This record gives sequence, structure tokens and C-alpha cells, in this order.
Amino acid sequence: MESPQEFLRVSLVQTDIVWENPSANLAVLEEKLQSLAGQTDLIVLPEMFSTGFSMHEKGAEIGLGPTTTWMQLMAKRLQVLLVGSIKFKEGNQFFNRLLAIEPGGKIHRYDKRHLFRMGSEHEFYSEGKSPLVFSYLGWNISPFICYDLRFPVWSRNVNLRYDLAIYVANWPAARAHAWSTLLKARAIENVGYVLGVNRIGVDGNALSYQGDSALIHFKGEALLDMGPVEDIQTCHISHAELLQFRTNFPAHLDADAFSLVD
Repeated sequence: MESPQEFLRVSLVQTDIVWENPSANLAVLEEKLQSLAGQTDLIVLPEMFSTGFSMHEKGAEIGLGPTTTWMQLMAKRLQVLLVGSIKFKEGNQFFNRLLAIEPGGKIHRYDKRHLFRMGSEHEFYSEGKSPLVFSYLGWNISPFICYDLRFPVWSRNVNLRYDLAIYVANWPAARAHAWSTLLKARAIENVGYVLGVNRIGVDGNALSYQGDSALIHFKGEALLDMGPVEDIQTCHISHAELLQFRTNFPAHLDADAFSLVD
């Protein structure tokens, strides 16, 4: 098992999204990300960063399509783990699928479990069946997508299986308080770092987004809170500090013994 890199440099990309226009979004992001070369280990983009949160086939990725290929290219060029979700089509099904792509091209996949029925997401997309935990630079990472944040059982850090939870989102400004509150709750209850990246701007359904992307310490304190501005921020997190806290405050040993059964 790989020894964890002591400090992990994480970059949060809080950006507007051009509605259902992958080529325009990729062009803008490619220019923005250049400044991160050699400056970070992990870059996180918002949910559906290439299309916005749309319930249409337009812009859907099929197989190793242009957006996936672009992510692989950027991950290699910048030597980072690149994370973000994309609209995918497989046969007659559509998935809101998060990709975490390593510099060498390896792809980790997670399909959104909780589909936002108030936006009719459940009528267009198929739900994911399994959570994902993978290791990068010795850090155990578990990614989730937007509405998943409201469901603590799905995010539960069973046996401290992950060190960092990532939530990518298109979370509307009307519910900004819930976003900020739940990011902190997930960090505290799971004794792990939590990183949430949300978009800004107005989408094709006239919904407004105010960002509030954040990096939350395992004690629930905000190490970074980006507010409503379009920006990229980089911060580092400490693996040794996390392990020391878990040793001194082993709340996980008193966790309820249950599992999620489909």
C-alpha cells in the first residue's frame, strides 16, 4: 500500500457554465487551468461542467468521447488528478457520471446515486448503484455528486475508508445555506476532509448559482470558502494531522454497525 503524501494540494474551480455547449466550456477551462501546472495535485470541477445541469441528450458523452479525452489530456499535461461530472449515454440510459482521471490516464468512475426529483433528474437519468473509494498519492478519496450531500448514510465513512470526500455540484443559490451547512456536517460526522465545488452564474433554466465552494477541515471549520466569485483557489491538507486527530478522538469506534442494502 502506497504511503500517503503528507500534504495534498487541492484546487477548487468555481466557474460559470455555458448551457449545453461542451466545446465552449472545455475551451474556457483549458485556458483557466494552465496556471495550475506544477502548483497542485488535485483539480476539482463542478457537476456537469461541460453542459450544465440539463435533462436533454444534447452534449451527452458516449464511450471515450471528447470530454473524457480532454480530461485525460489535461490530467497528463498538468500532472494532476482531475475530477468532474459529465452527462453520459450508455445504450438507452443516461448517467450523471463523475470521472476522476489520473495523470497516467487511469479513470475512476462514479454514477450519481441520488437523483434530484425536484428537477426531474430521476426521469431522465439512471441512478448509480455503488459508492466509490480509490487511492491517489496514498490518500483515500470518495467522490459524490450534488444531491448526494443530503443523504448521510450514503456518505458514511465506514471504518474510516476515506480521508477526503469530494462533492461536485450545481447547487442553486436558493438553497445555499443547506449546501454550506451540510458540507460541514459531513466533515464532522465522518472525521475527514470535505471538498465541495459548486458552479456560479445562471443556467438555461434561469436558476441562479452563487458558488460557495469550500474546503472543510475534519473538525468542521472552513479552510477555504470561495463565496460568490468566479475563481480558482488552491489549499493544502495534512494527512498526519488527520491521523493524529483520529487517534486522539476515535469517535468512529462507537459508530453504529449497519450497512446500506439495496
